Amino acid sequence: MFFKMGNLLGSWRFKEPSTVEECDSTWGSDSESEEPATEDDSGISDSSGPAESDRAAGIPEDGSPQLTESPKSFPKMKRSFYAARDLYKYRHSYPNYRKSRQPNEYRNLRFYLNKIPLVPDGIYVEEILTKWRGDYDKLEHNHTYIQWLFPLREQGLNFYAHELTQDEIKEFQSTREAKRRFLAAYSLMLDFYGIKLLDKSGNVTRAPNWQERFQHLNESQHNYLRITRILKSLGELGYEAFKAQLVHLFLEESLRHNTLPNMQHSALEYYVYTIRLPATRRRLLRYARQHYRPAHAFLWGPQPKKRGGGGGGAGSSGIQAPAPTPEQQRRGEESTGIGGIVVSCTDLARGSSLAGLEGALEERAQ
Repeated sequence: MFFKMGNLLGSWRFKEPSTVEECDSTWGSDSESEEPATEDDSGISDSSGPAESDRAAGIPEDGSPQLTESPKSFPKMKRSFYAARDLYKYRHSYPNYRKSRQPNEYRNLRFYLNKIPLVPDGIYVEEILTKWRGDYDKLEHNHTYIQWLFPLREQGLNFYAHELTQDEIKEFQSTREAKRRFLAAYSLMLDFYGIKLLDKSGNVTRAPNWQERFQHLNESQHNYLRITRILKSLGELGYEAFKAQLVHLFLEESLRHNTLPNMQHSALEYYVYTIRLPATRRRLLRYARQHYRPAHAFLWGPQPKKRGGGGGGAGSSGIQAPAPTPEQQRRGEESTGIGGIVVSCTDLARGSSLAGLEGALEERAQ
């Protein structure tokens, strides 16, 4: 079955994905044997030293014997469809996005230009940046500022905060004063979490008071929702490259060093999937799998490749898929080529709006 590009864009409407697998294209065009472990632009490497290899093999750092538990002793887990769908929409630029507001309603930009205060507290951004740094009680217990400091194209809990628009995003990214304050706000929140922003490339490390702040972050789990918002806002306002550095630190601390054990699930289910580039997500997930325990319960890896037309393996939901029927195989082979990229009918359904189609093509091309 073949389609013409013009007919495709004119007749297809966006259809929301209905399974975790449809939301997650991380491994769709990749297998572990096809992509060697290399270091990408973010400086994240899949390679591990002797100590990391021992840990990945289940050998503790002190060399003492370690008991292993049977897979039956752990509850069966599966991925959240609602989380996967939310992050799919974010990565594909909200296919059902509404029309932009008029330019004079750019409230997020005007807030960052220190022209209007956040509502309902009546506080200006400059006051937050200069007087709130280090005031951890205020940053913890005030719940209205985070939507203003890190705006998104979706509604948050503070209904006084305005959603970003595409036009406002373009204006924000071209305004030096707004970008400077946004990075200062990012640094402010990292300090609250016990992390230091090292440079303008987004590199991060533990802050001097990391032990105290990590202990608080491990216990104050409402901050995990804030971190998801921060990561999304970084991507919207031109700092997509910053995300991998922060997500890698959280994976390292929660999985390898066990300083943030309560964050493990949020880091894997949410933080990794805010990253738009599939190759970067793959590298982060490979790193996570090296340190995840119990290893058999890792849900975020690729589906095993089918060999000789045999049965399928466990997908990202942890549910084993049945072998395809001859009819399903025939339908799966029906595809069309667009720009030199083979796009299956499933991809066409997922990319049924122009924005969604471009996202599907981009991810297939990685």
